[in-house]
Amino acid sequence: MAKAIIGGLLESGCPGHNISVVVPTQATRRTLNTMGIEQVSSSPGSREFDADILVLAVKPQKLATALPPLQGKLSGDTTVLSVIAGVTSDTLAQLLGISDIGQIVRCMPNTPSLIGHGVTGVYAADATDTVKVGMICEMLEAIGDVFWLDSEDDLDVITAISGSGPAYFFLFMESLSAAGVSMGFSEEVARKLAVQTALGAGRLAEESPESLAQLRRNVTSPGGTTEQAINAFLQGGLPELVAAAANASKQRSIEISKELAS
Repeated sequence: MAKAIIGGLLESGCPGHNISVVVPTQATRRTLNTMGIEQVSSSPGSREFDADILVLAVKPQKLATALPPLQGKLSGDTTVLSVIAGVTSDTLAQLLGISDIGQIVRCMPNTPSLIGHGVTGVYAADATDTVKVGMICEMLEAIGDVFWLDSEDDLDVITAISGSGPAYFFLFMESLSAAGVSMGFSEEVARKLAVQTALGAGRLAEESPESLAQLRRNVTSPGGTTEQAINAFLQGGLPELVAAAANASKQRSIEISKELAS
């Protein structure tokens, strides 16, 4: 996700020399060298981080080693943007040694951000500097649509709907493609049909003023082929299953927050 944000910033015209990255691997260093991006160290004794925005994009299990070296090195003018799932602002503040919760902003992007078509939910405390909020909004809009949330708890819902959501659609496309293969198409043709149909339906839904329910009805002629398929989905409990899946994702997000806070 850090790569997606960097790529989005560069595409939007941000100069590479305005971006600094703490890098863990030699391969990453080589990539960043080609972008003209400064690479810095978070090891003890390294210089203070005086960036306007510090993006945290490490895996949750690496927090215990990644964040403590940053304690005492963050300028009071630095706002921390966390892309780490399930780690609350309070936990981040404790690990970073920050007393002002207004210095921390949390967000939850999704993987289509890698191609500039992501959805990101963002939460900032009321005390967060409005100028920094504007900078973060501009940064995240470079990788897709941005939704500002009223409550930090809403990030668990964002996780359930859009954060995990791409996998739901991949599973449906995978299943539809497999059905095509079972009916005689090659894997290549079946995959193409499933993916292009999903792309077209999504684009139509985006551009149409009609509700999703109405768009579905527009395709569903009484007594027709689509109606038979829709009836099979409904008889199989698809709406209830989707609701249960989203709720399971939300509950797991809440559990992870509690586990990391303990």
